[in-house]
Amino acid sequence: MQSFEPRPPGLLRRSFVRYGIRFFVGSYLRVRHEGFATLPEPPYLLNFSHPNWVDPFLLASHWPRKDALFIFGPKEEDMNSGWRNMLIRWSHMAVPFRPSKTDLIDTTRRATSVLKAGYVLALAGEGRLSDREGEIVPLEDGSAFFALRARVPIVPMAVIGTRWLRFGKTVTMRVGPAIPTAGRRPDREAVADLTAQLQEAMERLLVGVEEEPPPGRFGRWLTDVFNERPWLNQQNDAGPQSPGDARR
Repeated sequence: MQSFEPRPPGLLRRSFVRYGIRFFVGSYLRVRHEGFATLPEPPYLLNFSHPNWVDPFLLASHWPRKDALFIFGPKEEDMNSGWRNMLIRWSHMAVPFRPSKTDLIDTTRRATSVLKAGYVLALAGEGRLSDREGEIVPLEDGSAFFALRARVPIVPMAVIGTRWLRFGKTVTMRVGPAIPTAGRRPDREAVADLTAQLQEAMERLLVGVEEEPPPGRFGRWLTDVFNERPWLNQQNDAGPQSPGDARR
């Protein structure tokens, strides 16, 4: 993987991302922000829920603050292939990592370099797409580990309404209070404790959020055109399961 330097996009790239992508997203969805007045000054790690492929594009185009924002992912071996990868790479907003997890040391250096440079690092802490609108997949420990290593707070954010995409639908980017990391060491116990604290904070942001029925044919196609949920295919091949199994 090529070397990474946290360099925010220039005016041309920033304008294209903010207004070009916003035009396409905004022509189909409406975006609402909640809790953003509580955001701390950077640097901090933004842990966001991830129901749909469109979520990183919402962050890139509808982030209301002027703070430089980097997005951890996508997990691709080759960021030079595919139009989405090339667009993200061109935007200077991505912090890529290998899906094989063979470069964990370099990945940690790339992630913490963004935070130590004074920027915002956004990370989908679930590690995969969530299947239900009001539920969080058990978080992986990456968010807690990176924040502890860089000694920055974690801000939980729920993306609400993107599990199913419907024309004219309002989706919400809901931010919760920052979780401090000062005085904590990046050891196994601290990472586990912080991950559990973050899990609870993410779940509180989704209290009262209900699952919606699927939209029409085009909405269902747009919802899943770039989504990757191989575990659902495995479940279908295995036959009926209990509701509890389907959420694992």
